[in-house]
Amino acid sequence: MTDYYEIRHTVGFEETNLVGNVYYVNYLRWQGRCREMFLKEKAPTVLAEVRDDLKLFTLKVECEFFAEITAFHELSIRMRLEELTQTQIQFSFDYVHLHEDGEILVARGRQRIACMRGPNTNTVPARVPEELRAALAPYSANAAMLTAGG
Repeated sequence: MTDYYEIRHTVGFEETNLVGNVYYVNYLRWQGRCREMFLKEKAPTVLAEVRDDLKLFTLKVECEFFAEITAFHELSIRMRLEELTQTQIQFSFDYVHLHEDGEILVARGRQRIACMRGPNTNTVPARVPEELRAALAPYSANAAMLTAGG
């Protein structure tokens, strides 16, 4: 078993700029897509909570680029849990070009989110839901701490 959650993606022309390489904002879109698919596949009841009053606020997003990719390159976007507190989660993302000669790390990113609850006029920090903690456990070196609620 791997220590990351993965989605695969084939780059399309619409994701490139005039020069022909991937426009930087797409890396951030792929982070969001990876996070969404993780929730759909691994923590579906958390999605029901999001439809109710749970809010997942993105506090910080970053991406560092190492190599260019272009249309029709095959990518693996790999998400790992970096940190889990009572109310916040930090993910790391590796963007790996699945090249015929092997895997090439083309970028690395991070994303920090906060769990919040309540109406928009009175939103307050909330604990990370237990189902989400349990779903994240396999993607961290600290799996024992996560399932214990630490």
